Amino acid sequence: MWEVIVNFFTAVSFWELLLIFIAKIVEVTIGTMRIILISKGYRKQGTALAVVEILLWVFIASSVIQGVTEAPIKGIVYSVGFALGVYVGSFIENRVAVGKILIQAISDKTGADIIMHVLRANGHGVTSIDAHGKDTDRTVLMIFANRKNKLTILDLIKETEPKALIVANEVSIVQGGFVSPWRKLAK
Repeated sequence: MWEVIVNFFTAVSFWELLLIFIAKIVEVTIGTMRIILISKGYRKQGTALAVVEILLWVFIASSVIQGVTEAPIKGIVYSVGFALGVYVGSFIENRVAVGKILIQAISDKTGADIIMHVLRANGHGVTSIDAHGKDTDRTVLMIFANRKNKLTILDLIKETEPKALIVANEVSIVQGGFVSPWRKLAK
C-alpha cells in the first residue's frame, strides 16, 4: 500500500513537476489576458499573446500526456497549475485595468455640486443631469474614465459625499468628449 503511494508521488522528478506547474500557470495567465484584451478591442496584443500561449500549451500538454498513465501526478499538477493560472491572470488583469468605465454618482444638488467641483479639480471630466428621485430632486453625475482611475474616483466621491449612490459599469465604446488620461491622477 505504502509503496503505491510513494510511487505515485515519486514516479516523476520534482523538477519536472515544478516545470509543468509553473509553465501551466504562465500559459493560462497569458490565455486569460488574451481573452480580456481581445474582448476589449486590443486584437493585435491578444493575437501576440495567443502565439506564446499555444506554443506553451503544445509543449506542456505533450509532456503531461506522454507520461500520464505511468505518473498520474502529472495530470494533478497540470490541473492545479491551470486553476492557479486563471487566478493569477485575473489578478494581473485587475491590476493592469485595461478599458474604460462609466461611473454614475447620484446625490442631492448640493452634494453633487461639491462632488463635481472636487472631481474636476482632480482632472476628471464630469457631466451632470437633473433627475427626480422617489422623494426629492437629484443630480446624476456621469464620469467616463480609464479603469485604472476607478478607485481614485470612487474614493474622491465617497470622501466628498458619503451618502451618494455610486454605480460603475465597464464601457466598450467611448467616442468624443473627455476621458481622463491613462495615468492614475493624484488625490
